[in-house]
Amino acid sequence: MEVLSAILIFIIGIIAGGYGTIVGAGGGFIFVPSLLIFMNMEPIMAAASGLVIVFINSCTGMVGYARQKKVLFKIAFLVGLSAFPGSILGVWLLQAYSIEYFHLIFSIILVGIGTFLFYKNSLFGKKASIKQNTNATAKHSKKYSTLFFLPLGLIIGVLSSYLGIGGGWLLVPILVYLYKIPVHYAVPTAIASLCLYSSVGVVSHLYYNNIDWITVLSGGVGVIIGASVGVRLSQRLTGKVVLQMLSVLLVVLGISMFFQ
Repeated sequence: MEVLSAILIFIIGIIAGGYGTIVGAGGGFIFVPSLLIFMNMEPIMAAASGLVIVFINSCTGMVGYARQKKVLFKIAFLVGLSAFPGSILGVWLLQAYSIEYFHLIFSIILVGIGTFLFYKNSLFGKKASIKQNTNATAKHSKKYSTLFFLPLGLIIGVLSSYLGIGGGWLLVPILVYLYKIPVHYAVPTAIASLCLYSSVGVVSHLYYNNIDWITVLSGGVGVIIGASVGVRLSQRLTGKVVLQMLSVLLVVLGISMFFQ
């Protein structure tokens, strides 16, 4: 890899790490499209390398959020545990269907979630009944059915490994809109669960030898820096702003991926 390419990936890593940690998506949704668009990397290798970046990003973010006592560990554990088999299945699907379906599935999911979040947090949407109480504690997790998070984790695990972008972009809206968890607790919880189940996808990609380690090294350093900054910045942003950041980025990336 050329020096300029390594520097570019490092910069992308910083941006992905910071943005991904703030919105709870792990940074893969920036890193993977960047590899596809700017580095012209094969989809399988981009997804695999992106998932390693997601793992590094989420673990760094989890440590920072845990120090702030913002992680709902019960939910994170349930989602992370049930996502293990899904992560393995996602890697298998990537081996079988990556070339034909990768960009289409990627774009549809990103635009769909992004449009929903944009509408709900715009002037046209109804006033969101989202709790913004930053004094919430882990007692939230006692209200939720364990059975719901098991199939949810399975789906998130599949999408995470198949697309290489983690699953926080799906988990955060569900926690916020379905379970009314404050955004500043939903994001850290999504990051913590991502740290758990992305490890399985990474191991699976190691088995298939899909990872570009030079890319991971350059981007990983940037991601660690970006994630550390993102944890600090997240507390200065309102929940609505966090969701708007996620929605706009998802729509833009989804549209760009559709035309690749």
